[in-house]
Amino acid sequence: MQSVIPVNLPQHAYSIAIAPGTLNQLGNWMQGKEDAPLKLGKKVLLVSNPAVFEHYGDRATASLEQAGFTVATCLLPDGEQHKTLETLSQIYDAALSNRLERSSTFVALGGGVIGDMTGFAAATWLRGVNVVQVPTSLLAMVDAAIGGKTGVNHPNGKNLIGAFHQPRLVLIDPQVLQTLPVREFRAAIAEVIKYGVIWDAALFTQLEAAPQLDQLSHLSAELLQAMLTHSCQAKALVVSKDEKEAGLRAILNYGHTIGHAVESLTGYQVVNHGEAVAIGMVAAAQIAVALQLWQDADAQRQLTLLQKAHLPTRLPAGIDLDAILTSLQADKKVEAGQVRFVLPTQIGAAIVTDQVPTAVIKQVLQQMQTA
Repeated sequence: MQSVIPVNLPQHAYSIAIAPGTLNQLGNWMQGKEDAPLKLGKKVLLVSNPAVFEHYGDRATASLEQAGFTVATCLLPDGEQHKTLETLSQIYDAALSNRLERSSTFVALGGGVIGDMTGFAAATWLRGVNVVQVPTSLLAMVDAAIGGKTGVNHPNGKNLIGAFHQPRLVLIDPQVLQTLPVREFRAAIAEVIKYGVIWDAALFTQLEAAPQLDQLSHLSAELLQAMLTHSCQAKALVVSKDEKEAGLRAILNYGHTIGHAVESLTGYQVVNHGEAVAIGMVAAAQIAVALQLWQDADAQRQLTLLQKAHLPTRLPAGIDLDAILTSLQADKKVEAGQVRFVLPTQIGAAIVTDQVPTAVIKQVLQQMQTA
């Protein structure tokens, strides 16, 4: 099974390749085709974390070297709490010591944190070098590796420091998910469900038909390929219509508004990104119901899917509701002082609005408090 999905951007078109075993062909994919070489230079900086590199670093390096690339490595500490400017400097140091040039390429081998930091480093090193995304987590495969959003966190908010920098290639090997911790797999299912809610009703129905969604071993190879393909197609289509989030692309933030606040206020230690998005999706669904934009029955269908994936659907214990409301004002999606929410209108469709009364937000958050 192989899918190649084009991301059709006028100045930055690239492909997303999804196929089992593609990690062993990384070097060949980066060379491109004879009639369409990617011209990624000869020097490569492979950025990863120790856990991922232990599993897949040698295979990626061997494939790159066999294809004629000279490979240097940079291993960063694992975890969202390390997604900082201080950690980012390690990539710059490695690029400098290995004399990477403007024609060189950074390769991100890891999850969303590695992908975001490597992409931002590539956007800013020598005013912009190539980046190739090789996501190893389901969350990165269906979301973070696609679309060119890069960045690091500020102590007061997630991804406040960043840049748009499109990859030259996204290479997805589903086989690497076999070493993904169960919790990380479940967290990514939140993003897959998100695509079903905002864009792809057929995907949502496929997920509903699956007996279980909480572990990779419970999914058939066909369902996994379908999840990856549908999710990547959805994001590719949205990004190709709105590269820099001037309009339509904002719907990809479904669940992220309150989700980011929950992540930030718990110091990125209590819930991971996907779990926070799941909580944010429940909140957004209830806001949409309260504003009579969405049917309660559809909100319950979403809730059932999230529960099938064993995702949290209530706020973490002890989180302060007023602190959430304050945090929302610091979100990068705020415009003219108004918090923008993505709210579903039916399965497969959503809108972006800044007309959400604070009283409604607070009422929903109160209902979601952990008893």
